[in-house]
Amino acid sequence: MTGADILIRCLQDERIELIFGYPGGAALHIYDALYRQDKIKHILVRHEQGAAHAADGYARSTGKPGVVLVTSGPGVTNTVTGIATAYMDSIPMVIITAQVSSNLIGDDAFQEVDTVGITRPCVKHNFLVKEVGELALAMKKAFYIATSGRPGPVVVDVPKDVTNQSAAYHYPQRINMRSYQPSRKGHRKQMARGVELLLKAERPMIYTGGGAVLGEAQKPLRELVELLGFPCTSTLMGLGAIAASDRHFLGMLGMHGTYESNMAMHECDVMLVVGARFDDRVTGELEKFSPNARIVQIDIDPSSIGKNVAVEIPIVGNCNEVLAQMASMVAARCDEIQRTAVAQWWQQIERWKALKSLDYASSDEVIKPQYVVQKMMEVTAGEAFVTSDVGQHQMWAAQYYGFEQPRRWINSGGLGTMGFGLPAAIGVQLAHPQATVACITGDASIIMCIQELSTCKQYDLPLKIISLNNRYMGMVRQWQEFFYDRRYSHSYMDALPDFIALAESFGHVGMRVEQPGEVDKVLREAFAIKDRLVFVDVITDPTENVYPMIAAGKGHHEMHLNPGQGDDAERELA
Repeated sequence: MTGADILIRCLQDERIELIFGYPGGAALHIYDALYRQDKIKHILVRHEQGAAHAADGYARSTGKPGVVLVTSGPGVTNTVTGIATAYMDSIPMVIITAQVSSNLIGDDAFQEVDTVGITRPCVKHNFLVKEVGELALAMKKAFYIATSGRPGPVVVDVPKDVTNQSAAYHYPQRINMRSYQPSRKGHRKQMARGVELLLKAERPMIYTGGGAVLGEAQKPLRELVELLGFPCTSTLMGLGAIAASDRHFLGMLGMHGTYESNMAMHECDVMLVVGARFDDRVTGELEKFSPNARIVQIDIDPSSIGKNVAVEIPIVGNCNEVLAQMASMVAARCDEIQRTAVAQWWQQIERWKALKSLDYASSDEVIKPQYVVQKMMEVTAGEAFVTSDVGQHQMWAAQYYGFEQPRRWINSGGLGTMGFGLPAAIGVQLAHPQATVACITGDASIIMCIQELSTCKQYDLPLKIISLNNRYMGMVRQWQEFFYDRRYSHSYMDALPDFIALAESFGHVGMRVEQPGEVDKVLREAFAIKDRLVFVDVITDPTENVYPMIAAGKGHHEMHLNPGQGDDAERELA
């Protein structure tokens, strides 16, 4: 078989159903091989960044690896932002990049870049395949590395001449890499130590991150939370691992987390951390972070344990398996939980909850973006897959759309990539053709990859795009208001397009909402249309800010709340 046919056969043997890509000269042998088969469907995007984000959305919503195919040179460099986005959030992807012929590598040939060098900082691993006989093994390794341990993107760079050479096809059923042996089962003594500490806790907190979602840990996590009766919170990436309606859930924590979750984190004495890495947007000022907490951290990646915050009991392993074993240990010793102390702790939490930190001032004159998200949750019964771009709208989506299940909230957490939402929604919709998929975006973000509206039309994807249009780069404007004396330097989006006309020019349905009383009606009309993409342009209050907020250099107990919410709201940002 030729190298190109070997590549496609490897994908078939991995049971890959969809790949996202864009052809070019160095990739033409591969695209010809794709043409001569019918098991794998190729989705033609309009920009390589869109291919990476679409594969990312597919992977986040299914747990399966997303696959990308692009050409050399600018095809690769256009993909790098999407690769870095997946890397920061530990998303399993295999990116096949075509390369110029082997004899031209290093000669600054037409459309040549050093793919391995450029992508090395933002991949879990990468390969340059120099011989056709190495191709199948490289592909097997790529999928194994991408999907095992802490997941991540893997690049396979294939020179054009390799795709035209021939070799016997052999795809290994299993693979053993001596230098890469990720651990799945936690150390039993460490788990026992962790349980011992939890049973003694008087002011406990359970803090979950994206690893709880990626590790499919929702079942044992929910069981353990119910057994212990402890309050829990989540990072932006971990939403859905615990149901938003669960009585133990305090909401998201961190820079824009709820008052009760942040205060509980600050005051807790024992913290169980599940698949989270103490990101700076979660911890605030590290010196002020949870000063009295003894910490148990579960993570499949040993390099993430204790990296930012000192941990007393590290447990390396898959969150699902570790939590299942710990739940079993706790079940046998439930009578040792400090029920009286924990009940008093809950009384304190209820006092913090009473502040209602997510309340906002309603209006009959301008549309509040929070209201739009709340109405969207009502209209979709909380069952939609929701993607977002990055900025204020992302935070409002996280705060006000209650996610009951994991893998329903699809957003760029670590890298914070504007332009992610629309192509990610494409991947989600293709993975779940019968599901309701909505992209909550902003007027600045949606423009970055708006060409993918053409992809949506080609494949008849009935996405719902809800643009919270405030005519600003909202989060940039908010920071300029707070920290730069309202000097709004280049954050106002002048010369925005008519989004309705633009959507309709691509063959979609466009709707505009300008009055608060229209929101419910238009959203219901939009989501009632099951066979067309609908772009809903909602003209929202341009002055609205995201609250609560922890400023740089502050701790969890130093939040800035929405004006009018009590003494704590008057804390000044510094």
